[in-house]
Amino acid sequence: MTIKEMIEKRAKVWETAKNFVDAHENENGVLSAEDNATYSRMEQEIEDLTVAIDRQQRAEAREAEFNKPVNMPLTGRPAMQKPDEKTGRASNAYKEDFGAHLRGRRLVHNVLSEGVQADGGYLVPEEFERQIVTGLDEANVVRSLAKVITTSAERKIPVAATHSAAQWTAENGAYTESSPTFGQKTIDAYKLTDLVKVSIELLQDSMFDLESYIAGEFARAFGVAEEEAFCVGSGTGQPTGIFTANGGTVGVTAAANNAITADELISLVYALKSPYRRNAKFLMNDATVSMIRKLKDNNGAYLWQPSIQAGEPDRLLGYELHTSPYVPAAAAGALTVAFGDFRNYWIADRSGRTVQRLNELYSTNGQVGFVATERVDGKVILPEGIQLLKMKAASGS
Repeated sequence: MTIKEMIEKRAKVWETAKNFVDAHENENGVLSAEDNATYSRMEQEIEDLTVAIDRQQRAEAREAEFNKPVNMPLTGRPAMQKPDEKTGRASNAYKEDFGAHLRGRRLVHNVLSEGVQADGGYLVPEEFERQIVTGLDEANVVRSLAKVITTSAERKIPVAATHSAAQWTAENGAYTESSPTFGQKTIDAYKLTDLVKVSIELLQDSMFDLESYIAGEFARAFGVAEEEAFCVGSGTGQPTGIFTANGGTVGVTAAANNAITADELISLVYALKSPYRRNAKFLMNDATVSMIRKLKDNNGAYLWQPSIQAGEPDRLLGYELHTSPYVPAAAAGALTVAFGDFRNYWIADRSGRTVQRLNELYSTNGQVGFVATERVDGKVILPEGIQLLKMKAASGS
């Protein structure tokens, strides 16, 4: 089944589910146990189709990337070969030596000294690093929504704490002085590492694409660790998450600790100042989406609307809806829904990822280890730009 067919099928199932609820709920909006079980089966089919759509879209994106030509076709007479014009980590010589380094072979050009790091690793070639970054974007929802910068040292970001205020002034009257104040956010870099072990047999197999394999493994592992930290990171030895006390601003507190109402979601939207709403999006857990699928606004329209076009996200109250498994689920006291312009969350990449080969450590097991290292930080710079919905605290707390 194609992506288009799955999207169309999901839309039909959703329409069927909505009509079923409208026809079977009582005057209090409650379904019988049997009807609720029927609706749950429809909802599960929607979730299964959503997962399948996302998986096939990722597969098609990878297929398109892999099908890109690695060389330009000859369109004219062969010319005299020019020397490599790129220098440093962008040069072909560096890339060739880096591949030799991964396989433990003798360096051909001996240019890796340009990338030697204090921890014994080599800076990855520019093509290899771009491959990792692309992988992170695919596996990391917050990274795709946030503002991403590259730093070479700790960065201090001035933030306006209070603004100046204009005053009506009579002719020849004295001017009223304003005293705007400024705060400061510091964004640094925390060390994230991953260790991959590869058998010597695979290293000796010339048909095995070692670079792609290791890049994919590092991208997946870094993406998972980053996503969790960007959502719920403590800020101690790791980035500060959006869904923490030092993240966004609590705009709405739910009346219950295990349910969210339509009015509360609408209130969350309007807790965000209108300038931020122009680029605002929702971010929550899949389980929370399942909870709110049956909610309607005051006009009887469903708040959640599935995407009907490939590559487009679902929508909630007309705004894009994104999900991450690391957003806290609805539970007592949990920060479970974020709505805002996520460009107010800054991710700082410290330039230069490294890969180190461990020749001896795992040699008795017939393996070679590779350690990848990156340094990254993330935090909400302007908390008012991201509003959070907090569940009611547990009774007695």
